[in-house]
Amino acid sequence: MNIFLWHVHGSWTTSFVQGPHTYYVPVLPDHGADGRGRARTWNWPDRVVEIKPEQASQLDVDMVVLQRPHELDLAHEWLGRRPGHDVPTIYLEHNAPQGRVNDLRHPIADRRDIHVVHVTHFNALFWDTGAAPTSVIEHGVVDPGFRFTGELERIAVVVNEARRRGRVTGTDLLPRFTRVAPVDLFGMDAAALGGIEDLPQDRLHDEVARRRVYLHPVRWTSLGLSLLEAMHLGLPVVALATTEVSAAVPPEAGVVSNRIDDLEFALRRFIAEPEEAALAGKAARAAALSRYGLDRFLTDWDRVLTEVAA
Repeated sequence: MNIFLWHVHGSWTTSFVQGPHTYYVPVLPDHGADGRGRARTWNWPDRVVEIKPEQASQLDVDMVVLQRPHELDLAHEWLGRRPGHDVPTIYLEHNAPQGRVNDLRHPIADRRDIHVVHVTHFNALFWDTGAAPTSVIEHGVVDPGFRFTGELERIAVVVNEARRRGRVTGTDLLPRFTRVAPVDLFGMDAAALGGIEDLPQDRLHDEVARRRVYLHPVRWTSLGLSLLEAMHLGLPVVALATTEVSAAVPPEAGVVSNRIDDLEFALRRFIAEPEEAALAGKAARAAALSRYGLDRFLTDWDRVLTEVAA
């Protein structure tokens, strides 16, 4: 199958393009948000092909995967085909909805010609998609392998755009957790808050795995792939009990709570007890492999792609 999609979320796309299809991704000279092209910090297979907008109308496309509302118009303009009408189309919803609960109407709501795929059951519950056909395909992660050493008595946090999304991602809470141990913030624009950014994915995994515990302070986003990657690496988890986290992190893998005192206590315990941290980390990895493995993810996607293309 020939699939046309934008490179929006690097970690998610890295998993998606491991499938058996050909993946066309737009590229622009500035590599901006609508034309990032192939990833530069992840390893992608050769079947991911960069396409300039002026080339798109000549493509043999079997499926369009949209991820942002304005891509409806972009796909029509660049491909010369109307998504859902002239070419089978899936709208992949990465995000938890923002705003008042009664007003959480999805931009694809009631469109019977476009299939909406949510990445978590929480998102599917909160978004109002009306009569649009929907599915849930939970995340799958390319297994980075067990790397946990926990040699550094420090706390790892991975958040992109931490300053702009401070309360959403919970980075405003980090100063409190530094009372337990030093916090190392990784991610896009992390340097603005004294953190570490722009590491290639493999190097990021190595650095996170050297920390004793992974902290997920996110209040309101979808289920973070950085959390699932940390679990795959074998880190114990301390996390806010928000959105889908409680379903993803079993009790033996760490501590999930909305009580900050409980989270502080758990962090302190893992920092002080490396053997306990290692044991919880092994449980986290087992849980992540079981629920968020790549094979299950790709199988689920192939099923939905086949159904929508039929």
